[in-house]
Amino acid sequence: MTQQAVRWTADQVLALAPDAASRKAGSKLGAAGPWSEAGSTEEGTVWGLCRGSGSKPYQTVVDIADSTGPAYKCSCPSRKFPCKHALGLLLLWAGADGAVPSAQPPEWAAQWLEGRRRRAESRSSPGGGSGAASAGDPEAARRRAERRAERITAGASELEQRLADLLRGGLASAERAGYGMWEETAARMVDAQAPGLASRVRELGAIPSSGPGWPVRLLEECALLHLLDQGWLRRERLPDDLAATVRSRVGLPGSADGPPLRDRWLVLAQYDTADARLTTRRIWLYGSESGRTALILSYGAAGRAPELALPVGLAFEAELSAYPGAGQLRAALGERFTAPAPAAIRPKGLTTPQAAARYGEALRADPWLDSCPVTLERVIPTPDGDAWQLADADGESALPLSSSSLSRPELWRLVALSGGAPVTVFGECGHRGFTPLTAWPRGEGEAVPLC
Repeated sequence: MTQQAVRWTADQVLALAPDAASRKAGSKLGAAGPWSEAGSTEEGTVWGLCRGSGSKPYQTVVDIADSTGPAYKCSCPSRKFPCKHALGLLLLWAGADGAVPSAQPPEWAAQWLEGRRRRAESRSSPGGGSGAASAGDPEAARRRAERRAERITAGASELEQRLADLLRGGLASAERAGYGMWEETAARMVDAQAPGLASRVRELGAIPSSGPGWPVRLLEECALLHLLDQGWLRRERLPDDLAATVRSRVGLPGSADGPPLRDRWLVLAQYDTADARLTTRRIWLYGSESGRTALILSYGAAGRAPELALPVGLAFEAELSAYPGAGQLRAALGERFTAPAPAAIRPKGLTTPQAAARYGEALRADPWLDSCPVTLERVIPTPDGDAWQLADADGESALPLSSSSLSRPELWRLVALSGGAPVTVFGECGHRGFTPLTAWPRGEGEAVPLC
């Protein structure tokens, strides 16, 4: 008897959803009713026909075992990735109730799979990539970099003057001027090719009149922006790692030039943030042998989810290369040697005082860091007036939960998972509090995504 690929849980499937609407719609398609001719292979390919509003059913196929991550193909017109049909098919497969039997893929699914295999072989073969042909003129690239640096320097100098004018006129003037002043300044930073400065200026514009104590918050953020400006203007005097961090914070692209680190990586969390132009997916990984925590960023155009998707709680063997910068955790995902599969791996946990100290240490390397990844061990979600905190089960300390996490329904999922007992929680610890992203119950329970 052939053995099927290890099936995922429903939580791991739904963690792939690009948004809440897709998660809800995909859940409705996770039953056998709308599906026909569904099947799967032991290597990890799943396919099926889903009845839609038209006369022809949608052809849906998912390649779970692909070394570059789950891949999807559906004949529906959705621009979301994965679409609700792919999510529903995976939920049907995850049910392991015989609704998706072992079979040979139909011709339409086999053609797609064969095309993916040929493209993968072409990319991996000598001369198959386009890097050598597109390397360009190094001297021209150097001149472009110099011109951009000059523009950023001019923008940073202008921003310094605007900050000085703001402080000279008093912070109350920021409340009277309204958001238009900040948007115009941000546009000037975009013209200077410094998107990192532009983003921070826009964040300043949201602070005036935002509640009690806003002048203090505005002054603090102005100080950090001034520090970043000065770091850029004096970058030649900085240590190499700190100078690389400043370049990254200003918005200059970098390359992952660190030596490849091969490990078995556990997917700790995955979540998306979006603006009018871009969707950014953040994936946190934990190396079971190295003990290192790394951040993978993936991008998609506005309204479209990034292609890279890794279900929380699964682990895979791969190489990661680090980006330069002091205290930077971002890495590039290199060659993958195994497909994601369930693994009994948990990151090492800290107490709440140790987590706060970890964030303080990270700030020394990167003063503009909003938060750092931390795993808390043996903590209990506890109400604190109108807010919540994670309290040490074996001590008297606690970390407040961030205001953003209080408004999410996943908070109650964490409370229910704990039931008043200690749990392990991974999240981001920063000056706004702790944001829980994934939790593990007592014993050998599986990871529960909270975002």
